[in-house]
Amino acid sequence: MPRYIALFGSINVGGNRLTMADLRWAFEREGFGAVETVVASGNVLFSFDDRPTEGLEELFAHMMAERFDIASHVAVRSGAELAALLAADPFADGDEAQVHAMLLSGQPDPAALAKLVADHASRGPERIAAGDRALYIDFVDGVGQSRLSNAFIERRLGLHGTARNRRSLQRILAKLAEATT
Repeated sequence: MPRYIALFGSINVGGNRLTMADLRWAFEREGFGAVETVVASGNVLFSFDDRPTEGLEELFAHMMAERFDIASHVAVRSGAELAALLAADPFADGDEAQVHAMLLSGQPDPAALAKLVADHASRGPERIAAGDRALYIDFVDGVGQSRLSNAFIERRLGLHGTARNRRSLQRILAKLAEATT
């Protein structure tokens, strides 16, 4: 059975506390198999019948709201999609703790992306590039120093997203590969 990763935004930040045991339990209650979490920030590996994954993001967002009263964007990707995301990263030569991929709810519109880049040009040194339903960001001086927030990005792109640094994505992909062997 194919393995997937669900990456939740807004978990264990901003007061949205949730144990990974509770999150695993919720996935198991929904009938998903081989459920594992990676890091305590809402990364869930799971098995799912080999069929289209459309609707899973909405299902998981609804599950979070219903079971835990947490509003969360959820990005679902297969192992192959996650590997392709990492391979296509134009900033892979940067600091893996500062280079992030923001997994988006859709493909960024080129005009909206150009507006985002233009609007941010005077705000900081970050480098930004579009990917497949993703945005690559090199937070050159660190995320904590950046004025490039998820809210700023989401407003300009008209999409929701959740970001992970390259190091975390590599750990998740390794765990996903380990689980399939």
